[in-house]
Amino acid sequence: MIITMPRENAPPPQVACQYTYRPALLYRSLAHSVRARCSPRSKWTGDRPTDAGSNPRPTPTAARPRKTVSSGPTAAIIWFIHQRHGRLSCAGGRMRQPKSLTRRALLRAAASLAGPYVLAPGALGAADRPAPSNRVTVGFIGTGGQGIGRNLRGFLSQPDAQAVAVCDVDPAHLETARSITERYYSREMADGTFKGCAATHDFRDIIARPGIDAVCISTPDHWHALMSITAIRAGKDVICEKPTVTVQEGRLVADAVARYGTVFQTSTEDRSIAVYHRMAELVRNGRVGRLQRITVGLPSGPAQAGDPTPRPVPPGFDYDLWLGPAEWAPYCPDRIHSNFRWITDYSGGMLPDWGCHLFDTAQWANDTERTGPVEVEGTGRRHAGGLYDTFYEFRLKYRYAGGVELIVESTGPAIRFEGTDGWVGNKGWCAPVQASSPDILASRIGPSEVRLFTCPAGEHRNFLDCVKTRTDPYFPAEVGHRVSTLAHIGNIAMWTGRKLQWDPRAERFVGDPEADRYLARAMRAPWHL
Repeated sequence: MIITMPRENAPPPQVACQYTYRPALLYRSLAHSVRARCSPRSKWTGDRPTDAGSNPRPTPTAARPRKTVSSGPTAAIIWFIHQRHGRLSCAGGRMRQPKSLTRRALLRAAASLAGPYVLAPGALGAADRPAPSNRVTVGFIGTGGQGIGRNLRGFLSQPDAQAVAVCDVDPAHLETARSITERYYSREMADGTFKGCAATHDFRDIIARPGIDAVCISTPDHWHALMSITAIRAGKDVICEKPTVTVQEGRLVADAVARYGTVFQTSTEDRSIAVYHRMAELVRNGRVGRLQRITVGLPSGPAQAGDPTPRPVPPGFDYDLWLGPAEWAPYCPDRIHSNFRWITDYSGGMLPDWGCHLFDTAQWANDTERTGPVEVEGTGRRHAGGLYDTFYEFRLKYRYAGGVELIVESTGPAIRFEGTDGWVGNKGWCAPVQASSPDILASRIGPSEVRLFTCPAGEHRNFLDCVKTRTDPYFPAEVGHRVSTLAHIGNIAMWTGRKLQWDPRAERFVGDPEADRYLARAMRAPWHL
């Protein structure tokens, strides 16, 4: 721990301090955590009760910890730099690299995204991995930037996972994912123990495939619930990117998980990041006194309004399946891939896209993971005309039943918890933790105090452990749904332009049927839940 004091801009009489990690120690700590904390917690006996037609789970043998090189994919690093250093530019459907991108900024972003990514195929000898038949087999639905850059590579880095199939409606993305997978397993393909990676444009082929234990979903938001529930009903475990696209769809996913006994991970990395885990534990254990206010800063949305001019669908691109349950709309490059976030038909904008990260930390620290606020109001700005219709600037205020206020502003990534005895927080994604007193940061959480579970090796490691032990991951469906709901009701408050009373138990607005209309949406035939 490094404590620096004071900072010139700290409000007197408080002393601003920092709890931080040096980059070299971050990587060393991560490697140690993989070895010491995230090896399989118990033998996988494969005795999980299964539905008729579902696949029994094999029994993996213990594997020695593998050597990995930690790095984040360049595209994801650039994405985070954009969010930290300016408004995202995505004209023409492509992100523009900031002119000021330096090696130092790149390394800082890599540290922020540190995870057990594999950079070289076949990096391990055969003795370092369980046999393919003793690994958790995973199919990947959606192989764009997040699907490949974080999720496919994240699972390839796990010795007890086996990527067996990939799916994407874009043939270029599909071929990239298939090629990466087969190159990684090149030794096993050569000796015949791996028969190759199946590739399809239709997610239903992945879910129906009998040899798959789990699916990883990295598609636009409007597909999350339908794909997740279809996989759950088929007996697959699921790790799915956040968020769902409506409150109703999130509730249906959480209910399906509870009904079928599925292991479901809401896929974000925040609970594996030390600074957010540390803040949540400090607040939960009263180090700032009685919590009064949480302030969350999020990036703003794109400066451009998007070009809606129709264009021919590229050869091989299954655009109708990309649209899926969403209302039909003409193809244009600014609509698809990462740009879906800025269009209400497919997402809710920056509020759910980025908000689900820091909203989770806020609810975690506030001990409201499985409930929510009782009141919300806010204002926002949208582009006049163009394709992108989500709010790109916003200011919201939520109030919880216990009196805690949550303030959300599009001022850049930050979070701060203020209590009767001080404050703790940070400014910048994964930035060092600061506090009103060095005593807050130096304090240790005692054995009888609240200790929040984390897995420094990331959400993929945590998910695989839970598939074997049949326990809930650290970000289960119900908790993920409640986090998404925060963003959804914030958008609804801005759409209606008034203060709304929210019943977190009934998941309805109090005495406001007009606002309730935004909680669900119809699906384009033939899709339904």
